[in-house]
Amino acid sequence: MAQLAGAVGEGQLDDATPCPDFTVRDLLAHIAGLTAAFRSVAAKEFGPDTDTAPGSVPGPELAADWRTELPLRLEEMITAWRSPAAWEGETRAGGFTLPAPVAGRVALNELVVHGWDLARATGQRYAPDPASLGVSYALLGQADGAARAPAFGPAVGVPQDAPFLDRVIGLSGRSPEWKP
Repeated sequence: MAQLAGAVGEGQLDDATPCPDFTVRDLLAHIAGLTAAFRSVAAKEFGPDTDTAPGSVPGPELAADWRTELPLRLEEMITAWRSPAAWEGETRAGGFTLPAPVAGRVALNELVVHGWDLARATGQRYAPDPASLGVSYALLGQADGAARAPAFGPAVGVPQDAPFLDRVIGLSGRSPEWKP
């Protein structure tokens, strides 16, 4: 994710993304916000980052120093989830209490799917590791009906022989065929 973000050109910030309501600028701000939130979720430091429902307030503005800030936030989030305590018991995310292992999978899925969004919007190559794709596929495959909204749109049909990444992206409610 840090490499993808680092390769975004200033002229691409107002470009469209596969997320209908997000420009590249908005997507980067969302990623920065979710990395801070999921660091708090892992550390079980509850407050506005963990208790605000997604989409309940306008998204954050992209910080002027986002090229420095985003890699730091990503590293802080990764470090927090490397602690065995992050995976124990319950935690809170988006105002909901949930098992910590589920929250960890949600955090990884956010990076996988939004990594694809960012790569696709900015014309970059994207090849997440198969283990991460497997976590996303399992998580997204469990989401149905009301559990899909507002985080995911309806699944997009993708042939079973399509590349694994395309099948994951289809389950997220995005078309693997999306182009800017």
